[in-house]
Amino acid sequence: MAFTDVETRQVHDAINTDPTGEDLCKLGLLYSTGQGGVVDYVEAHKWFNLAALMGSEPAKHYRREVSSEMGTEDIAAAQRAAREWLSTRH
Repeated sequence: MAFTDVETRQVHDAINTDPTGEDLCKLGLLYSTGQGGVVDYVEAHKWFNLAALMGSEPAKHYRREVSSEMGTEDIAAAQRAAREWLSTRH
């Protein structure tokens, strides 16, 4: 799935306001496919994990796929990053 520059900007803007699970899943897709620059599985897993917490079923599937490409230390780092992001939310 390719995203336009406008969609990419909208997703990044949404995380600073009131993101939906769909927004966070899209962000995970950007990182997992390298559309945002380089492939970053840790960031992708973080966003898929957060999206899954918000009820996104596709994010659960994508998180499993990304996890299969990661080591346990990277998964742990992604989970820590997700917890840190949650701690900044009101």
